[in-house]
Amino acid sequence: MSSATDPESIVNEYVASIQPAFVVLLANTAFSASLFTLFVVLLALSTKESRRRVVFRLNVLAICIVLTMGVLVGFGDGKIVLNKLDQLSQATFIASMTFTVFPPLLSDSILLTRLLALYPLSSTRPVTLLKIFTFPLCIKSARVVVLTLFVNGYANALRAGSGNPWFRNPNLIAEWTMQIADNAYSVSFFLYNLRIRTSSIKRGGLPARIRQIFYISAANFVFPLMFNIVLIICSTTDSSYTLGVLLLLINNYVTVMGVLCATVWFSRSEWVQTRSEPSSGDMLTPELGLRRPHDGERTFGNEIVMVGKGSATSDTRTWTVDR
Repeated sequence: MSSATDPESIVNEYVASIQPAFVVLLANTAFSASLFTLFVVLLALSTKESRRRVVFRLNVLAICIVLTMGVLVGFGDGKIVLNKLDQLSQATFIASMTFTVFPPLLSDSILLTRLLALYPLSSTRPVTLLKIFTFPLCIKSARVVVLTLFVNGYANALRAGSGNPWFRNPNLIAEWTMQIADNAYSVSFFLYNLRIRTSSIKRGGLPARIRQIFYISAANFVFPLMFNIVLIICSTTDSSYTLGVLLLLINNYVTVMGVLCATVWFSRSEWVQTRSEPSSGDMLTPELGLRRPHDGERTFGNEIVMVGKGSATSDTRTWTVDR
């Protein structure tokens, strides 16, 4: 009887020990595969012009960082599942945590670049730029500080072999709270100014495109907001380390995927436009800002509206916004 019970208890104990790492490994693999697929789609739909834009390169950087996080987390959890935890160094755990908590900061910075489409550096007064970007730059600096403090505290706790860095950590709670404020400012300010600059347009293809931009911007804010709230609640009420790691991973993937999906959507529109037009010389020259045309541009007596790096007329009915 004991010979039958002992193997069963050993198996149950082994399964219980690897279950948290196995759950995280499955979730991380699924999200990493989805992100890699979106990355391939982005590269396939990108054009020569779009690949020169700063926002495209920032997207690529954010994806590479999150995929690196996925590799590190998968490597560590895979070692735990294979019962080879002793082969992992403390530097691996510290690197995994660093790549886990910092990606949302980079993704939020990519969203902030949308304001440069409405307030380009070359044609906006320095005082205006200072008023607009003081708050987001200050809050992002504060986020860097609290995340650095968290990683340092995690490294110290790891060396001491004690404590749960996730449960009721003031640095993480401060980071998630500031992320909510950071995203709320960037999205609301962008949509408010976009609405003001396009309020005079009543027809054509531009209003529909603006509605699509609004939905994408709202989604980029709503989903991270939901996860930030869930993270704060769970961090203060649940001490499960596995739950904390899962929520952190999902928050990272959802944040970067939201920005990436918006970029893929606009890249698709640009890809279709470049292949449907007979000649690039027939296109209007894109400019920054919002203005009325000069006399030489009044061929049809229509108003040309410039937003970001796109243009629209009631004749062409084409418009894009540089993301």
